[in-house]
Amino acid sequence: MGRFIFKLPDVGEGTAEAEIVAWHVAVGDTINEDQHLVDVMTDKATVEMTSPVSGKVLSLHGEPGSMAPVGAPIVILEVEGEGNEAQHKPKNGSAPPAKQAKAAPPPPPAPKLEEKKPAPVAPAKPAAASASTLKPFEAATSPMVARKPGDAPLASPAVRHRAQELGIHLQYVPGSGPAGRITHADLDGYVAKGAPTARPTGGGYTQRQGEEEIKVIGLRRKIAEKMQDAKRRIPHFAYVEEIDMTEVEALRVHMNASKRQDQPKLTLLPFIMRALVKVLPDFPQINARFDDDAGVVHRFAPVHIGIATQTANGLIVPVVKHAEALDVWQAAAEVTRVSAAARDNKASKEDLSGGTITITSLGPIGGVVTTPVINHPEVGIIGPNAIVDRPVVKNGQIVVRKMMNLSSSFDHRVVDGYDAAQFIQRIKALLEHPALLFMD
Repeated sequence: MGRFIFKLPDVGEGTAEAEIVAWHVAVGDTINEDQHLVDVMTDKATVEMTSPVSGKVLSLHGEPGSMAPVGAPIVILEVEGEGNEAQHKPKNGSAPPAKQAKAAPPPPPAPKLEEKKPAPVAPAKPAAASASTLKPFEAATSPMVARKPGDAPLASPAVRHRAQELGIHLQYVPGSGPAGRITHADLDGYVAKGAPTARPTGGGYTQRQGEEEIKVIGLRRKIAEKMQDAKRRIPHFAYVEEIDMTEVEALRVHMNASKRQDQPKLTLLPFIMRALVKVLPDFPQINARFDDDAGVVHRFAPVHIGIATQTANGLIVPVVKHAEALDVWQAAAEVTRVSAAARDNKASKEDLSGGTITITSLGPIGGVVTTPVINHPEVGIIGPNAIVDRPVVKNGQIVVRKMMNLSSSFDHRVVDGYDAAQFIQRIKALLEHPALLFMD
C-alpha cells in the first residue's frame, strides 16, 4: 500500500488560491476514481474537484471557509501500489509537503448506527425507556455529513411531527442518518443531552432559547464582499417613478394567450428589456461600466442586461447578451435559459460576466419601493416593484388601473440626477404606450 497526495490543481487564469466550500468525503471513506471530493471557489466560479485515483481517505486539509494555495496538499489517500508520495518528498531534509500546509485535525470516522448496540432497558417498561438510557445520540454527535449553512434539515414526516410535539427546532439537531438525515434516535439523544426545547408539549407562551452560528463562506461570502464593495465605492442615488402598466399587461396577457407552443411564456421582464434597448442609445452614460481605479468610464453600444436571480446559494446575476438584437420572445427564452443555469449551478463564465446594466425584480412580492444596490462596476440598476390595482384619476374620472413603481439606483459620479430622471421617464412612456416598443 502507498500514499497518494492530492494537491489543489491550478484551476486556470492565474488563480493563486481557492476557498474550500464543502467536503464530500470524510476520513476513513473508501472512494473511487473520479469521485467528487470537494467544492472549491475561486474569484470566477465554484469548481468540483474529483479524485484521480481510488483509495481510502487518510486526511483532509482545510475546513470549509479556509483558503488553500494552488499546489498545497488537500487530501491524502491510501492506495494500492506505491502512490505518489515519493514524488513529493523534499530534498535536503526539509519537511514533506503534506505537512507544510496547516490543516485542521480531521474528524474521526463516522461509526455505523447498526454497530451500536442499544443499552438494555427494564423489561417491565419496554416502550417507555427513559431518555437517559438511549445511546444512539453518541453516534449522532459524531461528524457525519455536515449540513451546509441555509440547508433545511432532512427528516421523515414522523420525525418532524414528533419534534413539533416536543418543541424542538430540527436545525439544531445533528443528524446521523444518510446525508445527515435526523432520526428518532437523534431526537432522543438531543433530549437526553438536556438541550432546550422551544416550548413544552401542548404549546403555550414560553421563551425561545438557542442560537445558531453560521459561518459566511463560499458564494455567500462572495456576495457579501461584492455588496460591501459596491456600497463602499459607489455613491448611490435612488429614483422611483409610478407607471401605469394596464396597457402593457393587457398586451402581455393577449400575447401569451395567442402564442405558439414553441414560444416561451412572457413575463414583464422582456418588455422592460425592450424599453431599455430603445432608450439607452440616448443615455450612453448609463449603459456603462466605471473603472474607478483607472478613472475611466467604458460606454457600450451593445446592451448586455444582467438578470438578478435568486438561487438556493444566494443572489447570482447571469447576463443576457446583446438584448438589442432580441425580440420579446427571444428575450424571454434567454432570460429563462440563463436564470435556470444559475439556479442549477450550471451557468458558464460567459453567462455570468460582461453585464452593462442590471434588472432586479422580486416578482409578485416586489413591494412598494426598493433601493437596489448597483452591480459594480456597472453604473445603473432598475427594479420593477409589484403591480397592484389602484384607483387613479384619468381624464377627470377615478378609474382602477394596474400601477407599478419602478425603482432605480445610479452611480452619481458618472450619472447626473437630471439624466437619470429623464431616462426613467422615457422608459415610463414606452411601457404606458407599449406599441412604441415595437416601432423604430
